[in-house]
Amino acid sequence: MQDASPTKLLIVDDLPENLQALEALIRGPGRAVFQAGSGEEALALLLQHDFAMAILDVQMPGMDGFELAELMRGTEKTRQIPIVFVTAAGKELNYSFKGYEAGAVDVLYKPLDPPAVKGKVAVFVALYEQREAMRRQVEALEAARREQEATQAKLQHALVMRDEFMSMVSHEMRTPLNTLYLETQLRKMQLERGNMAAFGPDQLQRMVARDDRQIQSIIRLIDDMLDVSRIRSGKLSLRPGWVELSGLLRRVVQDLTPQATTAGTSITLDAATPVSGWWDEFRIEQIVVNLLTNALRYGCQKPVQVTLTVDQDWARVDVRDCGSGIAPDKQDKIFEPYERGVGSEGPAGLGLGLYISRQLAEVHEGSLTLQSKPGEGSVFSLTLPRRDAPPAR
Repeated sequence: MQDASPTKLLIVDDLPENLQALEALIRGPGRAVFQAGSGEEALALLLQHDFAMAILDVQMPGMDGFELAELMRGTEKTRQIPIVFVTAAGKELNYSFKGYEAGAVDVLYKPLDPPAVKGKVAVFVALYEQREAMRRQVEALEAARREQEATQAKLQHALVMRDEFMSMVSHEMRTPLNTLYLETQLRKMQLERGNMAAFGPDQLQRMVARDDRQIQSIIRLIDDMLDVSRIRSGKLSLRPGWVELSGLLRRVVQDLTPQATTAGTSITLDAATPVSGWWDEFRIEQIVVNLLTNALRYGCQKPVQVTLTVDQDWARVDVRDCGSGIAPDKQDKIFEPYERGVGSEGPAGLGLGLYISRQLAEVHEGSLTLQSKPGEGSVFSLTLPRRDAPPAR
């Protein structure tokens, strides 16, 4: 793609009439001619712009053309600019030799030959534009190479993530499936032996409870994977309705209290203010359960606190644990899929809970944020907007 910017030419002369005449001679389509009435003005322009060539008058008061050329050759930015000297002095002063010695590509004597000047300018403009086109091609190739490397790196990362994901799924599903399989084999053995006493009311109740826990573990894993698929395909939908949030929190805390007791800790709830909103009850409960489950898992067996704060425009649920906290450089990463915490008790899961929870919060036009310091625990805050139900259609 051709660069739309014009090719810039610099002409330097202390006489305005000479500048006007020379510009009229060399200007043309796609060119921008810059004028300087002194060496100092020329240096200022040279530092601001990239020129295809510079036409310098030799005899100027103050800094003459040769001195300006010497300064140009000593500066990295202007070193490669072709210089053409123009002089009204006679050839007997041997300015040609001095000009070439100063790094000029040509020396022209006044009165100027218009066709010769136009031809020389056209040559240097063409060379400059060819160099620029080649530079742009090299930059485009380099950008394409970097993009290809980035794509390959992403592909390699995706392959690694796929393998890790499959390994995690296999590991997490194997545990409940193995338990179910062993339970089934044990019952089969008891039946083959005719030991019906092993299936008394108390034993059956414990068996059903164990089976239910393992089946629920498998269902949660499958649901998490399905939610991730829906999120990434943009097919995650809500089923909103009127939800009373404080009641929902009381129900979830009550349901998880046995789990907290088993983990050697407790959950306290501060949600005295009733608040209703137009939310998806199932999804909000899913978020709160994820947050509480994580708090119990990573809370170092210390109490977990749930607080409901109500404002005119929003409601916020804070889940606070007193665990080891999360390092600042890991706080964003834990909301990414398949990122799992360390130091937990029991199975760590697929590392999808916080990712799904944040996505669900954002689908509600709310947010899920984290405040944490190492050694001081963590606070996950679910903020939900309060709004009326949409009008009936």
